Amino acid sequence: MRAWAWMRTNLFNGWWNTLLTLLTGAGIFLLGKAVLLWALSEARWAVIPNNFRLFMVGPFPPEAVWRVWLVVLETTVLGGLSYGVLAQGLPRAWRAFWGGALLLAVLLWPLVFPATWAWAVATAAALPGAIWAGARLRGLRPYLPLLWLLGLFAAGALLSGVNTNLWGGLLLTLLITLLTVVLSFPLGLLLALGRTSRLPAIRILATLYIETVRGVPLVSVLFLAWIMVPLFVPEAWRPPQLVRVIAGFTLFAAAYLAEYIRGGLQGVPKGQYEAAWALGLNGFQTAYYIILPQAIRSVIPALIGQVIAIFKDTSLVAIVGLLDLLGIAQSVLANPNYLGLEREVYLFLLVVYFIGAGLMSYASRQLERAMGLGTR
Repeated sequence: MRAWAWMRTNLFNGWWNTLLTLLTGAGIFLLGKAVLLWALSEARWAVIPNNFRLFMVGPFPPEAVWRVWLVVLETTVLGGLSYGVLAQGLPRAWRAFWGGALLLAVLLWPLVFPATWAWAVATAAALPGAIWAGARLRGLRPYLPLLWLLGLFAAGALLSGVNTNLWGGLLLTLLITLLTVVLSFPLGLLLALGRTSRLPAIRILATLYIETVRGVPLVSVLFLAWIMVPLFVPEAWRPPQLVRVIAGFTLFAAAYLAEYIRGGLQGVPKGQYEAAWALGLNGFQTAYYIILPQAIRSVIPALIGQVIAIFKDTSLVAIVGLLDLLGIAQSVLANPNYLGLEREVYLFLLVVYFIGAGLMSYASRQLERAMGLGTR
């Protein structure tokens, strides 16, 4: 009855809305029927399981896949701990993430060789266990950023045993996303503070950087890092191509993050500054303890939106020769055995990106709810 009441209120509350609802429903039904018939009777899905390992880790050496499993296990534990600490209650966390553990196991299953079933089981079991532990260790909350930073260094040390030219697939996509977010946030924070600074030189430099970067497309920044940097840097000092690409992503994303944070800074009432000064706090203490927590808290939805945009924009690295998800898809489609299977491959990529963006959006909503955003 509740669902029917909602439908009457939102979908059938008048002849015009009723007509739009019926037409939209008919269109969705016809489109869904056509897609379903194609997927079940015409599509050749063998291209996905036959190349699933390539889609996940690219040309990563099979004998070194255990490094990837360790990174996945570490990330799963840290994610579970973080959610357990930040969640409102343990029962809700258990219900929400049991499905997540199963989803993780399904996504990673084709990576499992006979000798790595233990890794798959450990990874699937680690998530609910970490949530359970995090829910009982609420005192970890102040140390979560440090734990993630240490985990990032540990993951880099594990993967550094393999040449970066052999990194690819979903592994490379997630790695570029994570490193870009971690590196661009502090830079964006400094740029936002610089643009609101009372010192003209700092304010002008920060504004010039932000407006310049926002005025050029990301593709041009990637080409600059790919082509121009080797022309000016001696070969002995030249960083790997992956490092140059991550640097380009970081410099580009920092400009947009700076504007989001600046919007949060402008939303903090002036009375907060005056109260901090009245208490005798200096500029750093005022920003660190009073202003920045309020500013960042108010723009969390926009920041998460930028993270999702970075995740999707990583597909551009295929243009500069890196084998991310899109690059692997193009290399698979170049195989004569899989000619004409573009729809199957790109639909699979759509599902992967949709799941990734959806999980980030879900995490954002949970974080907003935990912090009381949008509630009174």
